[in-house]
Amino acid sequence: MTAPRNSSRRLRSLRYSSEKMEGTGSWDVLEWTKLDPASWSSSFSNLDCLLDSERITFECCGVILINTGEVGTLLLTNFRILFLSEGTRDPLPLGTIPLVAIEKFNKMVLKAQSSRHHSAKNPPKRLLQVTGKDMRIIVYGFRPGTKQRRSLVDALLRCSNPERVWDLYAFTCGPSKFGNTNPKERLLDEYFRLLGKSSSRASMNMIEDGSFAVSNDFWRITDLNSNYNLCQTYPFALMVPKSISDEELTQASTFRAKCRLPVISWCHPGSGAVIARSSQPLVGLMMNMRSNFDEKLVASFCTQLSGNKGAPRKLYIADARPRKNALANGAMGGGSESSSNYLQSEIVFFGIDNIHAMRESFSRLRDYLDMHGTTSSDGTSSFLRHGGWTWGGGNLSSMSASVSLLGESGWLSHIQSILAGVAWIAARVAMESASVLVHCSDGWDRTTQLVSLACLLLDPYYRTFAGFQALIEKDWLAFGHPFSDRIGMPNVAGSGSFELPIQSSSASSFPSSPVRQTSGSAASQSPGSSHGLNNYAPIFLQWVDCVSQLMRMYPCAFEFSPTFLVDFTDCLLSCRFGNFLCNSEKEREECGISEASGCLWAYLTDLRSFGGASHAHCNPLYDPSKYNGPLLPPAAALAPTLWPQFHLRWACPVEPDAAETEVQCRAMSIKHLEMKKGKEEAERKIDALSSTVESLSEELRKERNISRAARESAKRAIKERGVISRALQSLGCKVNFTKNGECTLEVEEGPQKCSHSIPQKQKDVAESFSSVSEEKVCEALLCPLRAREGTCRWPDAGCCAQTGSQFVGLKANFEAFDKLSIYDSYFTAE
Repeated sequence: MTAPRNSSRRLRSLRYSSEKMEGTGSWDVLEWTKLDPASWSSSFSNLDCLLDSERITFECCGVILINTGEVGTLLLTNFRILFLSEGTRDPLPLGTIPLVAIEKFNKMVLKAQSSRHHSAKNPPKRLLQVTGKDMRIIVYGFRPGTKQRRSLVDALLRCSNPERVWDLYAFTCGPSKFGNTNPKERLLDEYFRLLGKSSSRASMNMIEDGSFAVSNDFWRITDLNSNYNLCQTYPFALMVPKSISDEELTQASTFRAKCRLPVISWCHPGSGAVIARSSQPLVGLMMNMRSNFDEKLVASFCTQLSGNKGAPRKLYIADARPRKNALANGAMGGGSESSSNYLQSEIVFFGIDNIHAMRESFSRLRDYLDMHGTTSSDGTSSFLRHGGWTWGGGNLSSMSASVSLLGESGWLSHIQSILAGVAWIAARVAMESASVLVHCSDGWDRTTQLVSLACLLLDPYYRTFAGFQALIEKDWLAFGHPFSDRIGMPNVAGSGSFELPIQSSSASSFPSSPVRQTSGSAASQSPGSSHGLNNYAPIFLQWVDCVSQLMRMYPCAFEFSPTFLVDFTDCLLSCRFGNFLCNSEKEREECGISEASGCLWAYLTDLRSFGGASHAHCNPLYDPSKYNGPLLPPAAALAPTLWPQFHLRWACPVEPDAAETEVQCRAMSIKHLEMKKGKEEAERKIDALSSTVESLSEELRKERNISRAARESAKRAIKERGVISRALQSLGCKVNFTKNGECTLEVEEGPQKCSHSIPQKQKDVAESFSSVSEEKVCEALLCPLRAREGTCRWPDAGCCAQTGSQFVGLKANFEAFDKLSIYDSYFTAE
């Protein structure tokens, strides 16, 4: 529990601040009387900043945004408050807030110092303080003597408190281009993935005929709750042990609060360990009530460990509440399990406080940020406030006081408790292969936080865009986290479920930080609003904060960036889309939410489609290959800090420019991607050039081989020619070679001489010696071998025995040479 605040110190600081501000006349710089009504323009219907189907219902000109001292026009639409800067007519982010994101607003009057001479000159200032659910406090100032503030408050009451959920802007806008597919199909697809049946795809026909009841060796999907008769806050399909029948499930549900029986939320694909969830058991005041069906169902989560000779796995029952709270619930019929009734089990209490403590802690944190921010909601710098009582005093005591106020809020302590419980669950599943059953009282607040964060640590798929959506839709939406009650939205039950509180305060001087004055002011609330206020709690914001802490510890393990988390949270709080309306899947189906409103996920996906991997929602440091397993943070790392992008963006707008570092990192990442693409392109060109060089080298080698073979052939031909020439010369013939390679043979017989052409190829030479078909013309007319037709009868002429015998020897020698394989080494002896 958080320690009580030092009230005497705060009161002293408030009085000091008020006197200082009034004495210096710091509010005179607003110059209320110098605003010229003639310069106001009432034509705002063509504003580019208006969304589809967004219409202006009220205009208020000459309004001052006290936080920054800027003058502009306040427009009230059916979706938000728009504060336009004077001159540029651009919306100022600090002064622009969706109506559903307003937690409360206060009417305040700043009275001047009691002086007869200045009372008429300085009339009281009319202020309207708007407290947002996104950690900001806005103060608008209105001209004295007008009824602008009263008219604005009346318009706010009409617009911000619709009688029915169908009156919200999400239904006025409709699905437009951000259509919402049936969330039931997406839930079944996630179940199929967990069961190892990813090849199966869900469809409406499958849902209508109930054919989605698939199973694996241990678990199955049941349609027992298809009509929400078993449990109205559970999804239509449940993942349960295969060994438990539907009849046994029905009996077991009666032993759990709100009939939220133990069911499986996630199962390990390898070890078979599961994370299950439920509500508290109804053991009663004496803690002696039991249910055999419930005990059998819980025991079925302890499947046998593989490889351990059939040894059963251990079961941990994690109760998110403090032990004393769990025992106190026994007086109302609830309580906690006894380890003696659940075999192989161990009961662990995490000590996480309830929604009321979280709501108060969130308010104190917002209070702290407004007091110690760069500029507070009253327009005063924290460096000039309270002298030595704030951080701006510059001494150790002031710093200690500031840190103690942050610690007194208890917010970071609650975050640490949740992270410690989540790390414990993930370690038991990953390191011991144990199953864990998680519950709190109703099983839809702390249970959902713990189960979904444990899944985020254990399954890398949930750290992607698609997996993050599947995780939220499964554990938060399908399992009935009451978003309407916790965020403060109209419910299907009609009006009266939640109304904005309106507070009025009058003070002789403006307080140091307007939000702290509300505790002493008279609050006027309608009787029907108490239920909504009592159930309002920032449970989901706390969970997103825990996700941001994990992202800080593991900056390379998530596909999405902190900017994505902020934009996602803003969309959720604005209720611009219908995904998070109502309190359960059953209520959303009855209202036809998915068909009548737009889809937040489709909108965020559309934003990313324009920037690709360089979009602000994408984490440039994401490395899925390195973080493809469970994340198990050690205890020493569980030291949470303020989330700059969300907590400090309004109170300390300069500090979240850690976002500026992120932008620089993103720019460097883009340059890195461009350089990487250039490198890949250069490598492709190098590969192409290398292949071309190799091809040319291969061709060059072939040409060299051909050239070498040609030279060797030429050398061989020369040597063969020499052999043939010597053989012919031995017969008395003379061989002559011309420059063009032609060869002639001269035969001398006394004074007569004839010339014969010798073919260049060996086979042609053989043919010329063996056949007369060549019919060489004899050039010598007196040649004895000359025939009458002019042809030469040599070497077949039988008239010359000497010539014939010489020819026979020459022919035999030639045939021997023709059959003989002549190598270079054959002629080396010559």
